[in-house]
Amino acid sequence: MYALVDCNSFYCSCERLFRPDLWKRPVGVLSNNDGCFVSRTKELKALGVKMGEPYFKVRDLCEKNKVAVFSANFSLYTNMSDRVMSTLAQFTPELEIYSVDEAFLNLSGLEHRGPESYGRLIKKMVERHTGIPVSVGIAPTKTLAKIANHLAKKNDSTGGVVYLPDERTQNEALSKVAVEDIWGIGKRNSVKLRMLNIKTAKDFKDYKNDKQIQNIFTKVGRMTQDELRGRVCFKLSLVPSKKKEIISSRTFGQAVYDIKDLREAVANYASLACEKLRHQESVCSMIEVYVRTNPFKEVAQYHASESFKMGAHTADTRKVIKYAWEVLDKLYQHGYEYKKAMVRISGITDKNCGQLSLFEAGDSKESDKLMEVIDKINDKDGPGTLKFAACGVNNLAWKMQQSLKSPRYVSSWSEIPSVN
Repeated sequence: MYALVDCNSFYCSCERLFRPDLWKRPVGVLSNNDGCFVSRTKELKALGVKMGEPYFKVRDLCEKNKVAVFSANFSLYTNMSDRVMSTLAQFTPELEIYSVDEAFLNLSGLEHRGPESYGRLIKKMVERHTGIPVSVGIAPTKTLAKIANHLAKKNDSTGGVVYLPDERTQNEALSKVAVEDIWGIGKRNSVKLRMLNIKTAKDFKDYKNDKQIQNIFTKVGRMTQDELRGRVCFKLSLVPSKKKEIISSRTFGQAVYDIKDLREAVANYASLACEKLRHQESVCSMIEVYVRTNPFKEVAQYHASESFKMGAHTADTRKVIKYAWEVLDKLYQHGYEYKKAMVRISGITDKNCGQLSLFEAGDSKESDKLMEVIDKINDKDGPGTLKFAACGVNNLAWKMQQSLKSPRYVSSWSEIPSVN
């Protein structure tokens, strides 16, 4: 038996946590550069604001209805996610953290607790320990647990918990879920299914031509169908898989013309990528840099990318910045209005399996220790507390627009809320 615990409007719930005055107001969180809505409370959804809706299109509606709108505060969200997952780990020996706001729990062996009552206990304790409201779906497979969670969120009468123990309750639930809402199907694939007169999850489960489903959706689609039939095909992934490539990319808050500003942006993105690389205890051998102008503006257009392969694998931010700058110098063309840059690192392997080179030194023990100290300080005191001079100091030319960002309540000493 699996439980899927999903935080409700997670980014918005994090913002509400330190602002009790917002609990009854509609709240929304915007994407990078305060562009589009990426998280909405049910009050904001009721106003007709859709996921991905550009903020400028509904600004008047938001102001009229006193919507609290925030820039994305990922430092806060990541910290609160860690707290939620730490709480969930107390309820099962097997936990799969599926995303920043949801996780699967294996409840096998805990049947004597009563799955539904245990789910309500999980919900109660997560909300007590973290203040983040969650929904819980419980069923014999991960896909059915997703269905159960979907219904728990949609129907207030469930109290935030739905349990699907047998075929009768599962069929009843599947008949209420549109085919595009099945985990892994999506809108594009649902068009193909609707052409076969498959409109609901129940229709998909009952469709007899298994070979045709596999031809359309490959083996994964057939496994999804079997999961709806109560056959376990997707096991828990208890150890997160390591990324094969890491991308750090941002759209600039304002146009950039100078190579100096571009260098600082690239240095910052390289630093972020290397932090993620070291976090999974890996090293890389390939660096790619990409720059482009604004395709939505009537200006001279330019975009280019180029890669550099190192002789020896590394996780040293200094080396990655050095080579990234060499690539950038080749790409840069004077006179263009740059709007975005990207750094991609690849050729990733485990730290102890990196390729050695006769012509280039690998990372030394001193280098590893330095990177470790930098990461520990930034983890403790907040991102960017300690950084390389190449990243610049308070450069506003390329930084994202985050004019509506809330304080980092739990990850910065200077932004801890004070109580009078």
